[in-house]
Amino acid sequence: MRAVAAALVEASVVGVKAPFPLLAEGDEVWVGDVALRVVRLDADGLVAEGSGGTLRIAVAGDGVQATGAVPGGAVPVRSPELRDGRVVRSGGDRPEAASAGGVLRIAVAGDEVLVSGVVPEGIAERVSARVAELREARVVVGAAIVAGGRLLVQERGFPAEVAGKWELPGGRVEPGESDVDALRRECREELGVRVEVGEPVGVDVPLRRDLVLRVYSASVVEGEVAALEHRGVRWVGSVELAQVDWLPADRVLVPALGELLG
Repeated sequence: MRAVAAALVEASVVGVKAPFPLLAEGDEVWVGDVALRVVRLDADGLVAEGSGGTLRIAVAGDGVQATGAVPGGAVPVRSPELRDGRVVRSGGDRPEAASAGGVLRIAVAGDEVLVSGVVPEGIAERVSARVAELREARVVVGAAIVAGGRLLVQERGFPAEVAGKWELPGGRVEPGESDVDALRRECREELGVRVEVGEPVGVDVPLRRDLVLRVYSASVVEGEVAALEHRGVRWVGSVELAQVDWLPADRVLVPALGELLG
């Protein structure tokens, strides 16, 4: 399930147009010409809403179930098959139109008109392929260290293209290490402290085709925090989270970090 949820963070996998390659709550996205805003993105799936309708992508085992961005409500649609042309069927009780963005189906039921679509084409296939890659991906662990209702963040000094941006402490899990062991080691190396590692926070976030970020809650049990490998560190409260100039992957986790801070 974590691999499926991670796949849904990527705009190209979900099949939506977005200003960022990695989706986060609050982002505006487009399904065809329909503008939506992501209102939920977690281990259970993605929900985007707008005046044109709602797009829901729910995690179901190792796959997804999608319902479309529609006028007036959503009716389940599973990876619609597209055909060439615009209107593929007209007249009668089930007119249907297809385009590169998905399928719009209008069904007459008594005195009511039921509208479903537009669902991005090929969601299930893209998710399945990406999940296979993510299951084999190496892991970068991150520590959401909380003390007194504030979160510890650190400022990158290099490379130049990310200097000045902020991230959570952590680093790669080395061969033979567990996530917990790697996180304890990284916190010693980067911050000079010993930490107690808790539960995962938020979804796994893809960093590359073969690398994901996985964050755990943590607390300092020994030592004083120091910026040993970064430009600086600071503690931020829940109100400040959205104002931090995050690295793209850490930005995805802001809502989950906010919940952690309460």
